[in-house]
Parts: sequence; structure tokens; C-alpha cells
Amino acid sequence: MYAKQYEITLPADYDMTIIRRRVADNGHLLDDRAGLGLKAYLIRERGVDGSPVNQYAPFYLWNDTGAMAHFLVGGGGFQNIVRDFGRPAALHWTGIACHAGPARADFPRVATRTLTPFPADLEAVQREIEELSRHENVHTAALAFDPHHWQLMRFVLWKDNPEPGAERYEVLHLSAPGLKDLPDGRAW
Repeated sequence: MYAKQYEITLPADYDMTIIRRRVADNGHLLDDRAGLGLKAYLIRERGVDGSPVNQYAPFYLWNDTGAMAHFLVGGGGFQNIVRDFGRPAALHWTGIACHAGPARADFPRVATRTLTPFPADLEAVQREIEELSRHENVHTAALAFDPHHWQLMRFVLWKDNPEPGAERYEVLHLSAPGLKDLPDGRAW
């Protein structure tokens, strides 16, 4: 499993209905993408739920890094982002755990992401994500890390009522063609 996210920060007065329309019109295009576990079409709106910015920030969990490479550089879809917004930096992390939550059958309305320094006690973090994944509103919980910066990333899709204190996003659409193929549990 490989996690990826790019953040397109938009002007403070940007009309976010443009992004909502873009996702409504095109979000389905990855609903059957081979190699993709899930893509959450995420936004943050300035002044909503404490967000300081307007941002379009899709998040991906890939089952196949070759499919991810095709998407990014092989004409597989990312060229539309580059055409419309320029080439954003793609944050990426190696997956280390993924858990299906009790709300897996429901549409997740909210996503949270937390970035922290890589902990000395990864077992404690693993136990935390396992416990979190049992929360009745969790759709999917994933852990991944960036070995260049030694940073841990925790990403959770929520049916509603997310955990406090994390970066919060609204989910506009979820493409999940390979959701059942994502690893369940620890990946190491």
C-alpha cells in the first residue's frame, strides 16, 4: 500500500463551488481505476471547521505503485490537475497499516489527517490505530510513513463525528475500486 496526497491551496476568495462541480462531474472517472485502493476527493473551506485555507487535497491509497506512476506521469489522469492548477508537490508515504472500520459500508463524509514525528514506540501507535478503527464512525484508518523526513501520517475516513485535533477535510466523493484489496491490519 502506498499513500499519496497533493494539496492545492486556493485564494481566500475562491469560489469552492467550482471544485465541488469539478468533482461532481469527474469524480466517477477513477471509480474503476486498476491498482487504486481508494481516492478520497477532499476539500477544506476557509472558515469552516477551523480551516485557515481553501484547499483541494485529494488523498489516495494505492495497491499498485505502477498504476500510481501511470496516473502521475503516464497520461493516466493527473495531467488534468497539471493543466488546471500547475504541478503540485505530491506528498507520499509508505503504508504500514490499514484497517476497515465498522462504518465501511457507509459513505465517509469527513477525513482527518495527522502528521507527527516518527515515534520511538511504533507498537503503541499500531495499538492506537487498531483501537481507533473500532470506533463506530470509522470507515477506514491508515498509517503510513515518510522515511525521508521520518514522519508518521495517520489518515482516517469517518462517516461523521471525527476525532478532534486533526486536520479535517470534507469528502466530496470516494472512488474505491480496490478497497477490498487494501491490506487489513499491519503491513510489516
